Amino acid sequence: MKTIDLSHTISIETPVYPGTEPPVFSTPCTIENQGFLEKRITLFSHTGTHMDAPSHILSDGKSLDRFPAEKFMGKAAVINLTHIDRLEITYRDLIQYESLIMKIDFLLLYTGWYLKWGKDDYFKEYPVLTAEAARWLAGFPLKGIGVDMISVDRTDTDTYPIHRILLQNEILLVENLTALSELPDMIFSFCCFPLKIKDADGSPVRATALTSE
Repeated sequence: MKTIDLSHTISIETPVYPGTEPPVFSTPCTIENQGFLEKRITLFSHTGTHMDAPSHILSDGKSLDRFPAEKFMGKAAVINLTHIDRLEITYRDLIQYESLIMKIDFLLLYTGWYLKWGKDDYFKEYPVLTAEAARWLAGFPLKGIGVDMISVDRTDTDTYPIHRILLQNEILLVENLTALSELPDMIFSFCCFPLKIKDADGSPVRATALTSE
């Protein structure tokens, strides 16, 4: 069994959504002074590789702590979309994978955008699902959809249409994935457990894939 880490490391240099404050780390307890090391970490709930709950966008949506643990793991597959050189991922880009999507719990969209992590271009002109494509995906019993971009919507939106379409169907969103190029062209196991925080609208996750060698 091979484990593939699909998560970015969280640090003070971690890119954050425009307008969000970056993580802050301090060390109030040290081995020299207290006999143990303990850090204070201040960060927004959608920092780094993270999960969006329905309550992130929908006033009556569930928070992450209201889902059972099995919601955060299952069978997954990745779709290679690195050939797309436009701003939209359409229904026609996905329809050929219909039979595959019917067999999985998590769909990961590999655009290669994670290679821009840490650069200004990471926040600009990344491809997003069209509303038609999102509604089509919402028709499958998926637990979640993961992307290797900052968001499933554009950063200049104030309505978040793709979030709304998917989250109102309780399809969780995992954003800022990395290393999707390492995933196999077959169904594999996927885990993306969030912290169990009361009323969590989102949480960093350690997203991983488990594949046979």
